[in-house]
Amino acid sequence: MADTNIKKAFAKLHLAVLIAGGTGLFGRLVSVGELPLVCIRVVLAAIMLTLLLGFQHRLKKLTWHNLWRIMGCGILLSIHWVFYYGSIKAANISIGAICFALVGFLTAIIEPMIDHRSPRWKELFLGILTVIGIGLIFGLDARYRLGIGLGVISSLIYTFFSIYSKRVQASSGESSSTMLLYEMIGGAIILIIATPFYAKLFPNVGIIPTATDWLYLILFSSVFTIAPFLLQLQALRHISAFSVNLTYNLEPVYTILLAMILFGEATELNMSFYIGILLIISSVALQIIDSIKSQNKNQPASTTQSAKERN
Repeated sequence: MADTNIKKAFAKLHLAVLIAGGTGLFGRLVSVGELPLVCIRVVLAAIMLTLLLGFQHRLKKLTWHNLWRIMGCGILLSIHWVFYYGSIKAANISIGAICFALVGFLTAIIEPMIDHRSPRWKELFLGILTVIGIGLIFGLDARYRLGIGLGVISSLIYTFFSIYSKRVQASSGESSSTMLLYEMIGGAIILIIATPFYAKLFPNVGIIPTATDWLYLILFSSVFTIAPFLLQLQALRHISAFSVNLTYNLEPVYTILLAMILFGEATELNMSFYIGILLIISSVALQIIDSIKSQNKNQPASTTQSAKERN
């Protein structure tokens, strides 16, 4: 049973990463600035989720304690998105995607500090392996310093979101869809408040989407927002935040390949590129194998699942 749960969790996680690999493209496809882009994204996602859960009679009123904690997760997630798409607009899709792959390494350092435990050398090794792979895939050109800086901040914020979100979901017992809905609402509230200040600080940046932008934003908010995060939240019930973040290191690989095909970024594929991808994939594969072995060791085959997964 434990082995089956872990395998299903990783299958959902990898599907989420595959879908998430296309999200960075919207930083180039949508003409508005990064903050209004994310603001519209979370507002549309919240509306779509509300309609979906309402149609299924699954809307749930939360206690104030759980409400504020889950909305806090959403605020962290939305701020991460703002910096992520800021990185893409300041540099390019590849820079933003590569910086995001730092999350696994940052988690290996920060999560033990929060848990008041010593770092796991295996996690550090796999994280460092990923960092080396990132460096080989795409040299961090000095021309993209602003984009790199925004990307690193984005990765740091996402690391805290992932760790905190896992704890909130575990302690609140709320379903993945309920978690995501109130995360989107929390993000929408903070970004709606921030938009007028953003418009004053950056008067030359577009705020109002074009007709084409709206088509992209609807697609972005539905398929590329709701689907991967529901899958990720479900996976977090059975595997660690570090495993999730490390597996998400495959996202920049997909994103870079799509950016190369659609926008002609990083068109020169040399041996370093392939070695870098191989290192990232190897670090993810090793972590999956280790997680399955650890789970089987800690949970006997006769042990049943303590709580059903709620969609």
